[in-house]
Amino acid sequence: MLLTVSGPPGSGKSTTAAALAEAFELEHISGGDIFRSLAEERGLTPVEFNELAEEDEQIDRDLDRRLYEIAHERDDVLLESRLAGWLAAAEADIKIWLDAPLNIRAERIGEREGKSFDDAYEETHRRERSEAKRYREYYNIDIDDRSIYDIVYNTARWSPEGVLGMLTTAVDSYDPNSDEGKAPIDGVIYDF
Repeated sequence: MLLTVSGPPGSGKSTTAAALAEAFELEHISGGDIFRSLAEERGLTPVEFNELAEEDEQIDRDLDRRLYEIAHERDDVLLESRLAGWLAAAEADIKIWLDAPLNIRAERIGEREGKSFDDAYEETHRRERSEAKRYREYYNIDIDDRSIYDIVYNTARWSPEGVLGMLTTAVDSYDPNSDEGKAPIDGVIYDF
């Protein structure tokens, strides 16, 4: 089984993905962890690394190619990244998008990273603009298009346990014989 969990920073995707992977005994691969590790190796914050990626497109393309290959070559994986649903569209059994209002996400990020709300809000907003611009330019992906996802949740409305419970129920109810929605997405260009 291949599950994808996507969403913006602070949406709860990492917490949810880790718990969901554990619940279904799937390997959890986090694009965010890989990206943060690459940023740290260069002595940059994720926001700075995002902005550098605007000028050096190979940063995104290398990460996205890795995630794409994992989605197309491996089984029993939960792939977590902003583009996981797009990169694994033809392969994923269930594609999940988690979200929350920006102010809620900035508050979560500020608490997690020891930043003020204002700093977290501004950095998150800058990061999202940067990523949306790159995804459109590189792959013709509109990151705000939720139509490719099987499940979309506003995580501000439920506790982490509640979100996990709903997703666990959905995955348990999945019919693996149905290939509806499992197809390449028209107009997307995977040019890594």
